[in-house]
Amino acid sequence: MNTRKILKTTFVIILVTILTNACFTPEHMKTKSIEPVENFDLNRYTGTWYEIARLPHRFEKNLPRVTATYTLMENGKIEVINRGFDTNSQKWKDIKGKAWIPAPDVPSLLKVSFFWFFAADYKVIALDQENHQYAMVTSSSKNYFWILARTPQLDETIYQNLIKKAQNWDFDISKIQRVEHK
Repeated sequence: MNTRKILKTTFVIILVTILTNACFTPEHMKTKSIEPVENFDLNRYTGTWYEIARLPHRFEKNLPRVTATYTLMENGKIEVINRGFDTNSQKWKDIKGKAWIPAPDVPSLLKVSFFWFFAADYKVIALDQENHQYAMVTSSSKNYFWILARTPQLDETIYQNLIKKAQNWDFDISKIQRVEHK
């Protein structure tokens, strides 16, 4: 098979996967009823966040010590750099993307893209409004969930309160994994 056919096949597989997930997500797995936080200040949100917990995904498999760094660019978009240590290859893995706010009246509901024109929702659903020390993020599906903090460790009481919120929103908390930062 030549390179052109491989690329074409890969593109079709990616497109079908995205469309299938978008179109056939069961209603109870959608996050439409979960409102993004109010009073969101993008300038305060930028910087580095440590992944404290997440629902598992193949794109983060074998990746402890994950961080996400958000940098506001001059054009108003946000540069996104996700970084984690691959325990299989024993090397750091980085992926660079971009994010933007599609509706200025809801700045805590962003779009993020790591590949071409494929974009996903990035919805901040809980946030330490006073100090911006923790956040909870999802997408349009309850299959995507992260707890983030400004430091590699999060106070256990805060963590448990966020897990309770996630449970109240019907996320499958039995599958949530803590992310190691040693």
